[in-house]
Amino acid sequence: MNNSFNDSQYGPDYDYSYEDEVCEKGEVVKFGSIAIPVFFSVVITLSLTGNILVLVILALYENLKSLTNMFILNLTISDLVFTTGLPFWAIYHIWGWLFSEVLCKIVTFVFFTGFYSSILFLTIMTIYRYLAVVHPLSGLSTLKLSRSTGVYMSFLLWIVSIGAAMPSLLYSALVSIPHKDKHSMGCEYKDPVWKRIGIFQQNIFFLVTFAVMAFCYIRILWRITRTRSHTKNRAVKLVFCIVAVFFLGWVPYNVVIFLSVLANNVIPSLYTCDASIKLDYAFYVCRLIAFSHCCLNPVFYAFVGVKFRSHLKSLLHRRFICQSPDEEQQVRMPTFSRGSMY
Repeated sequence: MNNSFNDSQYGPDYDYSYEDEVCEKGEVVKFGSIAIPVFFSVVITLSLTGNILVLVILALYENLKSLTNMFILNLTISDLVFTTGLPFWAIYHIWGWLFSEVLCKIVTFVFFTGFYSSILFLTIMTIYRYLAVVHPLSGLSTLKLSRSTGVYMSFLLWIVSIGAAMPSLLYSALVSIPHKDKHSMGCEYKDPVWKRIGIFQQNIFFLVTFAVMAFCYIRILWRITRTRSHTKNRAVKLVFCIVAVFFLGWVPYNVVIFLSVLANNVIPSLYTCDASIKLDYAFYVCRLIAFSHCCLNPVFYAFVGVKFRSHLKSLLHRRFICQSPDEEQQVRMPTFSRGSMY
């Protein structure tokens, strides 16, 4: 087990000055090398199982012409894209980066593409729900435009996500990280300037999307307190839960990486050994919480989405109970939905 490698994805900075030489961080790295691989293994299993199940239910039972379902489809794909990078980070925390520089660039790029696309699709789902609830007669909220609008908007959001993640593809590299008695390989931005730019870009994404979502949900809550629509309220509840959990998971992580830049570059006098160790522990814990978001969305579909639960029961019934073709058709047809999954 490698107990002496630097972290990527805006992890703790180990600049080996004199102060760092007397600041022993072996326990911090040991914590990361044990807790993170175990936690990531659970997250990977749950994410693959849950999100693939969502894709199957969307394909079998739902109408993908629905704009909401189209956004859920893309959000599920975003979670799966994000999940594909987790096995590499789990291995990284045990033995360091063992792969090529090309794979380093690809894995980092995939991580950020999944990250930014999740933010953007959650934001657009919130905006669409805002239009459907607050401005129900608006042309943007009508189902007639759902298919074309959904395709073009999804394509645009993926292009924006790829563009936002492009610096990680261009500037990530293998770097040699010095330690007291040896060196290890790390996968991160080679230029510290790009690392800071990446952190600020990530923080700006959060501030902008948080402002948009806060505005939408304040208006939505104000509107639904004056109406009584059970279906509409249920849809709002599901989207709100997904967005709330995403932000509760990612905001602490963004705060920690921002404080890390602040301590290293703006107020270095605050970067004491004790503060550095506490910040490193905070980073590991916050990242565990943040990365788990990719397996949580299917949980909310199951617990909040009534139609999702109905579809799941029908799917399990079809797969594990022997039926004649006529009975199977009867099970499937009543549960096919013309609206959204919730």
